[in-house]
Amino acid sequence: MKPEIVIDAHGLLCASLRYRGVEILRRVGVLFALILGAAVAAFAGDDTTRTSSIFAPISAPADAVRTIAMLVLAITAAIAVIVGGLLTYSIVRYRLRPGDDGSEPPQVYGSDQIELAWTVVPVLIVFVLCLVTARTVYDVQGAVKPPGAMDVTVVGHQWWWEIRYPALGIVTANELHVPVSDPAAPTPTFITLESADVAHSFWVPRLAGKTDLIPNRTNRMWIEPREPGLFLGQCAEYCGTQHAHMLLRVYVEPRDAFERWAGAQRLSAVADPAAAAGRRLFETTACINCHSVRGTVATGRFGPDLTHLMSRATLVAGAAPMTREALRAWIDDPDRVKPGALMPAMKLSREDLDKVTAYLLALR
Repeated sequence: MKPEIVIDAHGLLCASLRYRGVEILRRVGVLFALILGAAVAAFAGDDTTRTSSIFAPISAPADAVRTIAMLVLAITAAIAVIVGGLLTYSIVRYRLRPGDDGSEPPQVYGSDQIELAWTVVPVLIVFVLCLVTARTVYDVQGAVKPPGAMDVTVVGHQWWWEIRYPALGIVTANELHVPVSDPAAPTPTFITLESADVAHSFWVPRLAGKTDLIPNRTNRMWIEPREPGLFLGQCAEYCGTQHAHMLLRVYVEPRDAFERWAGAQRLSAVADPAAAAGRRLFETTACINCHSVRGTVATGRFGPDLTHLMSRATLVAGAAPMTREALRAWIDDPDRVKPGALMPAMKLSREDLDKVTAYLLALR
C-alpha cells in the first residue's frame, strides 16, 4: 500500500509569502544602508583632493550636481524608510502564530483613497524631480562666459587626452592646469570637448558633471574651482580596451603658479648636449610621424606632444608613473605596459633604447 502524500497548499502559500516578505525586507534594508552610506559621505565631505567624490564639490557646476543628488537621496531615503517600515510592521503583525486556524485575513479591495495616494504622490515626486533637473541643466549649460575666462580645448583619443590652450599656444596631454577662481572676481575655465575617434566622456567629479566627447560634434562645459589642489578625473564612457587607463589629472593653481607653468610650457624643448645622440636617433625613427617636440623636426599630431614630457606626473594617461624604468619599458614594448595601445614597438637595440630614453628624460 502506497503512503498517502498530503500537500498543504495553504501552508506552502503562507511559507512562500513569509519568505518573500523577508527577502523584500532584506533588499530594502540593503538599499537603505546604501542610501544612508551615501548620505553620510555627503555630509562628511572629502578632505583629500586626490579622492573623487561628487559630495565634496569645489566648483559651481559640481555644486549643482551635489544639490540635485542630495534631493534625490533625501526622497529615496524617505521612500525606503516608509516602505521598509510598512513591510516590517506587516511581517511582524501578521506573522503565523501557534493556534492560528489558517484562515485568510479579511481582504479589502477598492480603496479610492489608497489608490489615489499611490498614484498622485509618485507623479508629484517625478514632476518635482523633472523641474529641478531642468532648472539645474539650464543653470549649468546656459552659463555665459565672463570676461577673463580661460578657453581650453580637450580632445579625446584612444586612450589619452590632448589638451590645448589656443590663446597661450600650449599643447600638452593628460594633465589640465587651470588657475583657481577668485569668488570676488570669478575666472572660470570654459572647455571645448572634441573626439578624434570614438565616444569618450570627460568627468572630474569634484569640478563638474560628465560631458560626452562625440566624433564630429563639439560639446562644451565649464569649471570654476575655488580651491587649489590636484583633482582626479576619468573617461566615463567605455571607449575600448584601455578605457580604464584613460585617466585625467587637473591641477588647480594660484594665478602666479599657473602663469609660471604656462611660461615654461611655451618654451621649446631643452637641447641637452648629453642627450644629443638620443635626439638624433629619435628624429630618424617613425616616432616623429606621431609625436611633436617643439623646436625639432618632430611635428606629428597623432600622438601626445612630448615637448615637456617630464613635467608630467604620469605616463600614458595614468597607466604608469613617470619614471625612467616605466618610460624605458613603454618605449621598448608599449603593449606590455598598456595592452591594445596604438603605439607600435620600435624594436630598438638595448643601446639605442637607452639613448632614446635619456633624450626623453631631458624633455622638461
